[in-house]
Amino acid sequence: MRYQGTVVDLGVETVSLPNGHIIRLEVVRHPGGSAVVALDEQKNVCLLKQYRHAAGGWLWELPAGKLEPEESAGLTARRELAEEAGVEGKIWQSLGSFLTTPGFCDERIHLFLARQLIRVQKQPEKHEVIEIHWIPFHTALQQVYTGQIYDAKTMLGLLLAAPHVEGESV
Repeated sequence: MRYQGTVVDLGVETVSLPNGHIIRLEVVRHPGGSAVVALDEQKNVCLLKQYRHAAGGWLWELPAGKLEPEESAGLTARRELAEEAGVEGKIWQSLGSFLTTPGFCDERIHLFLARQLIRVQKQPEKHEVIEIHWIPFHTALQQVYTGQIYDAKTMLGLLLAAPHVEGESV
């Protein structure tokens, strides 16, 4: 292990490929995360305008966060939705999961749709600079296609949720 951090570990691994070649790869190990498409009764979706230094500024994102040790993807989704957006969902549906950058990282993000929301006390962490916005689902979906939303987990979460949102099409 070359670097062990609080979010990721970076190592160089010797790998035997299926074609028999042996190579050294730099690999980032990440515990994974969960993201939530939170939809209220008026079909508004919660989007966070969040400052991301590594991305060069502000991004539109779904409420999301890193899996903690021994925590399921569903529990992470529920925790992050309450902490960041100040809501809990009564009805939950899995939208699947995806690998973020499989060429060098094992991070997998699990996507969920949450409905029948109730307000709770939000508790963002000190490192999170967040504005909470509730916008019509169809507007958010359009912003994926116009390039205003370009965070991968948010794009994919909205696109996968669309068939489950009555009256919306992909």
